[in-house]
Amino acid sequence: MSNIIITIIQTNLHWENKLANLKMLEEKINSIKEKTEIVVLPEMFSTGFSMRPDQLAETMDGESVQWMKKMAATKKVIITGSLIISETKDQSISYYNRLIWMLPNGQYGVYDKRHRFAYAGEDEQFTAGSKRLIASVKGWKINLLICYDLRFPVWARQQSQEDNPEYDLLMYVANWPDRRAHAWKTLLQARAIENQCYVVGVNRTGDDGNGIHYSGESMVVDAMGEVLYTKKEAEDIFTITLQKDHLETVRQKLPFWKDADQFNINW
Repeated sequence: MSNIIITIIQTNLHWENKLANLKMLEEKINSIKEKTEIVVLPEMFSTGFSMRPDQLAETMDGESVQWMKKMAATKKVIITGSLIISETKDQSISYYNRLIWMLPNGQYGVYDKRHRFAYAGEDEQFTAGSKRLIASVKGWKINLLICYDLRFPVWARQQSQEDNPEYDLLMYVANWPDRRAHAWKTLLQARAIENQCYVVGVNRTGDDGNGIHYSGESMVVDAMGEVLYTKKEAEDIFTITLQKDHLETVRQKLPFWKDADQFNINW
């Protein structure tokens, strides 16, 4: 069974400064010396969690997506994180908080954040996504979600796929404030336990332009809810190998996933 190697980049972000963030992140990615296969960046990694998409949005041909293509090809890794993306249809512009799953060959998948953070006005500025993205890597299925989605367990719930769980790894990219860090940590562990999967949550550090503080506390959690990694406050670049045989052992010895309720999500 193939294992998978993931690198988390927990970092402060330059507020609404794309060039500074891309330069900083390029330096961090280039500093990774050990073997890795997936590099995970925070939510809105080029701008911070800004509610000014009219000033900051890019198209899928924009500089940040092109940067992701270049970095993925150069480092021969998958790079993921979310950006502020605009799309025009029938002369109407829509903005999305879009996670991009960039492969080394330039192909990519996208996930538009389903649950917009109304408390900060995200629902007024961004259009909600309507479908999940589950990527395939080396026999792993990876469910890719964004920040506030973490509070909505139905959206992440395993759906039966004959005799196998739907996915093996649940990944959240986030800008999750320190003031609600207890919820962040508790829910990441809950999602791992209830879905019997690994969970990776990547959060930022530092203060944003609205004076909101982020303590990081990115986490890797196994299918039993055990925390394999977390780091508070400090910036960090951390690489971990996730063990597929450990996951399969848990699911075989404790096949709780087979007893899950059957349901359909209305897209």
